[in-house]
Amino acid sequence: MAHNIIDGKAYAQTILDDARARAAALRESGWQPHLVSITVGNNPAAALYVRNQGRACEHVGIDFESLSYPGEITQGEMLAAIQALDVDPRVTGIILQRPVPASLGLKRLQDAVHPIKDVEGMNPANIGNIVYGDFALGPCTSLASVALLRSTGLTLQGLDIVIVGHSEIVGKPVALLLVEELATVTLCHHGTRNLAQHTRRADALFVAVGKPGLITGDMVKPGAAVIDIGINHVEVEQPDGSRVKKIVGDVDFDSVHEVAGWITPVPGGVGPVTVAMLLRNTLVATERQKHFYEETLRR
Repeated sequence: MAHNIIDGKAYAQTILDDARARAAALRESGWQPHLVSITVGNNPAAALYVRNQGRACEHVGIDFESLSYPGEITQGEMLAAIQALDVDPRVTGIILQRPVPASLGLKRLQDAVHPIKDVEGMNPANIGNIVYGDFALGPCTSLASVALLRSTGLTLQGLDIVIVGHSEIVGKPVALLLVEELATVTLCHHGTRNLAQHTRRADALFVAVGKPGLITGDMVKPGAAVIDIGINHVEVEQPDGSRVKKIVGDVDFDSVHEVAGWITPVPGGVGPVTVAMLLRNTLVATERQKHFYEETLRR
């Protein structure tokens, strides 16, 4: 049933094509989009994401810079580094890679990224704007996940949607985005009783908890759209007894894709679209800064 697999790479390409044109227009007007990616400490989980960011930026014409700081850096030093980027006119977008060392306060660091340069969409001002229907600089993974649901052609208004996972970077923002679309949303988490009772009635199911194989085919309504946001590194035994590492989602793909109307694969689903949304956010941020400075000069 390969026909029901949502191709994230193909969808991401449509966003990147638009991004290339927008980046070219900005350069012609004298504004070069410039994304800075910040990594703190030894963060192998973010390494692949950062490399993909760099490749995608080069593809569309956005300057990319990866900054790495030692895990022993203090909160004050890290805040100073972010604030220096906030006031650097050459930098138009900033993303802070997760996780950061336990000695640092992640929320305080996210708050320090100026909302107009917060292309990860995690500053409270940008998340709060979603409540008012402004998605322009929303969290990249959340925007990507909802965009892939839209790509199915389903009408979101009135759709019965269940989200498994209530993180601030995915679950909660996805819920806000879908409520703005007048979908009926249920948000499940580790305190939810009888998870399958909720997932079986969903017209669309989002899963983002970091537990491989959590959702199986018997937990999904036939014909539902399933957006798997999980990324898990597991070892799989081969026929010869050897073990190889594999990336899987939170959904048991083999059983669920036989039931679902649509499903995102892992990898190749939400991931590529998340990177594309990051670039789109970088261009939105650059366009807003351009408008701000032009308006300031007119005064």
